[in-house]
Amino acid sequence: SRSSVLVTHANMSFKRLVPLLDRVLVSRVLPETKSAGGLLLPESAQTKMNRGVVIAVGNGARDAQGAIIPMGIKAGDNVLLPEWGGNDVKIDGEDFTLFRHDDILGILEN
Repeated sequence: SRSSVLVTHANMSFKRLVPLLDRVLVSRVLPETKSAGGLLLPESAQTKMNRGVVIAVGNGARDAQGAIIPMGIKAGDNVLLPEWGGNDVKIDGEDFTLFRHDDILGILEN
């Protein structure tokens, strides 16, 4: 089964964004805006968070024989992301990032 995101626009009907091949759509976790003591942090002091939640995944890449290589992550997984990379996309006013499966550094578990 494929996971997808509903995309809406004022002048369009609903569409689905389904990542292709080994691509993963991620919503980055927002950085903390307050310190542990409750002080508001300026943007320059906020660090870019390298965590995110998987929103949708493609079916997987293909090997040399054409067989699909299954994805190691699924929608809803909390993942560790590289500091740089990915393609930023905006869907219905929300910011997401598309990564290749190989770019995801790991799954964060409780």
